Amino acid sequence: MTRRIGFIGYDEITALDLIGPLEAFTAANACSGRQAYETLVVSADGSAFRSESGVVLAADASFAAAPAFDTLIVPGGAGLRQPRIGGPVAAFLRRRAAGTRRLASVCTGLFALAEAGLMDGRRATTHWNFAAMMRQRFPEIRLEADAIHLRDGKFFTSAGVTAGLDLSLALISSDLGEKVALAVARELVMYVKRPGGQTQFSEPLQFQTRAGDDFSELAGWMLQNLKGDLSVAAMAARTKLGLRQFSRRFAAAFDMPPAAYVEQLRLDEARKRLIASRHAIAAIAAIVGYASDDAFRRAFERRFGLGPLAYRQRFTRMKEKA
Repeated sequence: MTRRIGFIGYDEITALDLIGPLEAFTAANACSGRQAYETLVVSADGSAFRSESGVVLAADASFAAAPAFDTLIVPGGAGLRQPRIGGPVAAFLRRRAAGTRRLASVCTGLFALAEAGLMDGRRATTHWNFAAMMRQRFPEIRLEADAIHLRDGKFFTSAGVTAGLDLSLALISSDLGEKVALAVARELVMYVKRPGGQTQFSEPLQFQTRAGDDFSELAGWMLQNLKGDLSVAAMAARTKLGLRQFSRRFAAAFDMPPAAYVEQLRLDEARKRLIASRHAIAAIAAIVGYASDDAFRRAFERRFGLGPLAYRQRFTRMKEKA
């Protein structure tokens, strides 16, 4: 069976929101060894459209001439927030919603689904930077701004840009199985899945964002040496600051002592490895720098509210349902 996937194009689209998922479904054909998907790009009048970055993209058909679709995907972009562009897209989605098995948005593509009146009362996510605008314009949506991707019935939404690839892999996995999704992920050189229910921001990314010039070199060094000596003395020596000065400046920058932040970084890496690998919990504890399995388990439960084994089981189930 070949599933027809429709991508909606329009002026001022974010090109990667379209091209990333399009490449994922195309790769699924090669990885499955059959024509699992037919992909079509449709625009309001069937003409080419220009992305925010200036790339000109071709459409296969107009909204009026578009065939039936198994899945419709709305990429994000500034154009959707303009009535002259977003209005026709929302109208097309309203017309096609009942006869389409799945409707999905990438990043701010959610604005079109919301404008079509399809998301009232539903759980959804979007790019973190547009969450406040989304809540103001569409308060009926149950927005979960931290999530990477979410499903509510036949509606699938995802966060910014690269999260569209995570969502695409989840859809491919649902259609063709985990083995094909893994093959696609390898082809695209990406993780097979980041759990949809996880936050858009990892602790390492937050650390790098907030580090500033004073601790920028330290940020990269810490993330590459989670198994090594991350004592306050070692970090202070790395920055050529005295212990007291280092601790004071670090706490001022990150609102917590250095040792507490090291624990966050280690536990964040541990939770990712619990889901992405089948390594034993003791092995993961050692990889992220814990000398004692018991200390790791206690710290993990204190931070996440459940032990590492229960965490792995819960989010593995979430991945399977995504």
